Amino acid sequence: MTMPERFPPDDPREWLNRAGSNLAIAKSDVAGAYLEEYCYNAQQAAEKAIKAVMILRDIEFPYTHNLRRLLDFLESFGEDLPEQVRRAEELTEYASVLRYPVDYKEVSEEACRDLVAVAESVVHWAEEIIGYRVTGKEA
Repeated sequence: MTMPERFPPDDPREWLNRAGSNLAIAKSDVAGAYLEEYCYNAQQAAEKAIKAVMILRDIEFPYTHNLRRLLDFLESFGEDLPEQVRRAEELTEYASVLRYPVDYKEVSEEACRDLVAVAESVVHWAEEIIGYRVTGKEA
């Protein structure tokens, strides 16, 4: 197993490494795993990628898992957000509530795949901005 190069916590590349790690888990196929767990890791990937861009732009981000709030905040600093990146706000509910046993509508495989694709788009967007690629590297 090849581990990514480590960077200091204030380096956007380290945040992208973490986003890439969460994305790899979200895209994996583990027997017995709940679909919500894949969605949780997709949410984490998107959140860390967004925060990586904020670090690059020297924007002190609020400590929240609410992706709509983070995206609105980033946009208020003039960042142009493509529609697929904006869709990341759909992942917010998987950051906390839906990773615990609660009464709710189950996640379909199709919805899960769609949300993982959204997270992947956010990570690719951040990679382009930062000029550092974590996805597609050999594991």
